[in-house]
Amino acid sequence: MELKLNRPICFFDLETTGIDVAKDRIVEISILKVFPNGNKESKTWLVNPTIPIPAFATAVHGITNEKVANEPTFAELAPHVYNMIKDSDLAGFNSDRFDIPLLAEELLRAEVDFDMKNRVTVDVQTIFHKKEERTLSAAYRFYCNESLENAHSAEADTNATYEILKAQLDRYEDLENDMKKLSEFTTRKKSVDFAGFIALNEDGQEIFTFGKHKGALVDDVLDKEPGYFGWIQNADFPLYTKKVLTAIKLRKLNTKL
Repeated sequence: MELKLNRPICFFDLETTGIDVAKDRIVEISILKVFPNGNKESKTWLVNPTIPIPAFATAVHGITNEKVANEPTFAELAPHVYNMIKDSDLAGFNSDRFDIPLLAEELLRAEVDFDMKNRVTVDVQTIFHKKEERTLSAAYRFYCNESLENAHSAEADTNATYEILKAQLDRYEDLENDMKKLSEFTTRKKSVDFAGFIALNEDGQEIFTFGKHKGALVDDVLDKEPGYFGWIQNADFPLYTKKVLTAIKLRKLNTKL
């Protein structure tokens, strides 16, 4: 089953120096852009992360410090990456919890004003876990009857994820071939930021999900404890979380004017 698209969708995968969204860096990125007319465009870049790649990370994806020493940094690649995804929805395997948050950090670090307004995300892993509970390699074998060669190669993982989503739509009649509906199905929780530090309560209001103000309305905390905003901005929180909190604060100021 081919995807029914109203706008392009970019499937992508990252290989990184680790799993800390705020601190780790991209060492490889592969993007497969699928257009509503069925055309496809793909790009894969090796990236110099500007920090050492730990041995445990190299053991997973096979990318060494020497391999990327002469490759462009993400700051150099950021305009090309953003140009490819700026008009698209996003999809990946575990992308909502890892790839999209980390990509957002890298783009913001490169001073690209990335946000998720007017786009949706489809996490193929969530569909798989809700339906079958397996890994990417097992998903590819289960849905596509293929062995995933070069697993943990960004390009191989990206293409496998695209093929899996199409096969999932063929297999599950209750899955609607609509990116907004698939995004709703794959969204685990109503987070406002990627990292989940700010979420929506049942009334659609922003709340903190951590620390001494866990469960409290963000608006109330900003009113009663203005210094909490500054603490978050200066602490080791993801850049996208800080961006979201700043937007909430600016919204409050604008409503008072």
